[in-house]
Amino acid sequence: MEQIWLDQLKHNKNLTIEDIERSVRYAKDLMQGLGKLKTHNQGVTIFGSARITEENPYYQKARELGQKLAQAGHPVITGGGKGIMEAANRGAYEVGGQSIGLNIELPHEQTLNSYTTDNLQFYYFFARKVMLAMASKVYIYFPGGFGTIDEFSELLTLVQTEKIPPVPIILFGAEFWQPLDDFFRTKMEEMKMINSIERNLYSITDDVDYIVQIANTLVSHKIGENIQRAAAMRPTDYRGVIL
Repeated sequence: MEQIWLDQLKHNKNLTIEDIERSVRYAKDLMQGLGKLKTHNQGVTIFGSARITEENPYYQKARELGQKLAQAGHPVITGGGKGIMEAANRGAYEVGGQSIGLNIELPHEQTLNSYTTDNLQFYYFFARKVMLAMASKVYIYFPGGFGTIDEFSELLTLVQTEKIPPVPIILFGAEFWQPLDDFFRTKMEEMKMINSIERNLYSITDDVDYIVQIANTLVSHKIGENIQRAAAMRPTDYRGVIL
């Protein structure tokens, strides 16, 4: 690896030592994630706001979902923070299930919750997002802020462009998510920026048991195997040319 970086410095005069050092830090985040997660079975990843408190009904639903998924044998994976993430991890932890937190270092708001059986700390968002995108066979989005929307858009794009195998993407909380769905339908789809098939890459529900039933129907691969499946895919661009 060091020789690769030295060769890059030699042949690319625009690169600096600082660029190489930065790329090493990127690689460190990715390698620790791969090394830790690849032997785990795919689970169910749950996203949502870190600002939701225990009294919030969505917190209680995420906790219930975490419990039921763990009781059915599914690892519960979150971003490791407070709010919805804590609730889902807590539910799984309380029934003796696998509860994984992929935490991110932030100047405020993001500290690892105390309900994980395994966890990882990331510095870079992109490395954490790579791990989250490969870690599960079902993805659940509770109400949240910019980070939740970012993760939702990222996963939709990865499935839409065939960068990863298709996975169920479920928005929990119709009252919260329906306006976004309406925007996709009345603006983006009507203006032909997306089509009806792409808009149906996700579903909306208020039913915890529905999510568990979907997870129960899907085979779990090792996360490392899922990464290999994604790497083996041969996506094409808009002209049909293999990338």
